[in-house]
Amino acid sequence: MKIKNFKSFYRFLFVIILLLVFQIPKNLKAESGLVNLVDAAKKTVNSVVHIKTIMLQKSNVYSYFYDSYGNIYRRGEEPKYYVATGSGVILTKDGYIVTNNHVVAGAYEIYVTLNDKRNLKAKIIGRDPATDLALIKIDTDNLPFLEFGDSDNAQIGEWVLAVGNPFNLTSTVTAGIISAKARNLHLVSPQHSSAIDSYIQTDAAVNSGNSGGALVNARGELIGINAAIASNTGSYTGYSFAIPSNIVKKVVSDIIQYGKVKRAYMGVQINDLNEDVANYLNMPKIEGVFIAKVVYGGSAWKVGIKSQDVILQIDNQRVNSRSELVERLTQYQPGATIMVKIWRKGRQYDFSLVLESDNQE
Repeated sequence: MKIKNFKSFYRFLFVIILLLVFQIPKNLKAESGLVNLVDAAKKTVNSVVHIKTIMLQKSNVYSYFYDSYGNIYRRGEEPKYYVATGSGVILTKDGYIVTNNHVVAGAYEIYVTLNDKRNLKAKIIGRDPATDLALIKIDTDNLPFLEFGDSDNAQIGEWVLAVGNPFNLTSTVTAGIISAKARNLHLVSPQHSSAIDSYIQTDAAVNSGNSGGALVNARGELIGINAAIASNTGSYTGYSFAIPSNIVKKVVSDIIQYGKVKRAYMGVQINDLNEDVANYLNMPKIEGVFIAKVVYGGSAWKVGIKSQDVILQIDNQRVNSRSELVERLTQYQPGATIMVKIWRKGRQYDFSLVLESDNQE
């Protein structure tokens, strides 16, 4: 009986040891923090393109000539051509490509080089200068493309890849982490002007020519379009910025469906909440977005939202800065109904309101 029990015990022990052996690599991988980015890189480089634009610019240089009688004449302005480059991301197998507006704005001709070295002429489908996004198309089929990830679910500290064509070096991949979300570029560049003030900040190296390229997560999902770097030299100095994919997805969809971008409007003027205001409002902690003014007759006014209210949530998603709120609203269409949680005089209230169209578009 004892021998049989010992045999059973050893068999059980052997099984446990085998389980531990097969589990060790997985645990070591988690503890080391290493992430395999090879598959994501392979998938992305084939879906990111090199964009070359031919720009036509009138020159202030005039040419002069003499007629047979010695009279001098001035010819008209001579056209001047120059080339600019950037990157783009293939979104569909039939050739829709998203890039930055500043990459293609003013282009006389646009050429796209695929990762298989094919060179194709592209046309502009639509541009949205306010978000610095543009949609172009090439006439071909069966292209590799990237699927949208959910930028709202991206986490600070998450590994990302930036893929583009810096300095005309095609198919360049750099890695980093998400350093911040809902970043307002006015904080680092007062001259920056955009309809969105909510960018994904990363330390993945982005340089000239990366504009319009992909920011992807470890699964190879598109979570942003690289748009800017903060640098006095024009080259990477430690951090760069991408337009969140949820905004990109909405802008692209609008351009395809309507030919322009439709923007939703709550009818409020908002500011970041600071400690002094939070104390004045007797809030237990500093959270939410302060409503400085409610526009008369607007969506918020119609449902009873007031100035000095604090917006805590939009559709059960917390908002703790003006940038976060703007990013959230950018994803909605005019006419959409949203739930807004408000702090007012020590109590929380829920409001349902219908977003209106921004007349400034």
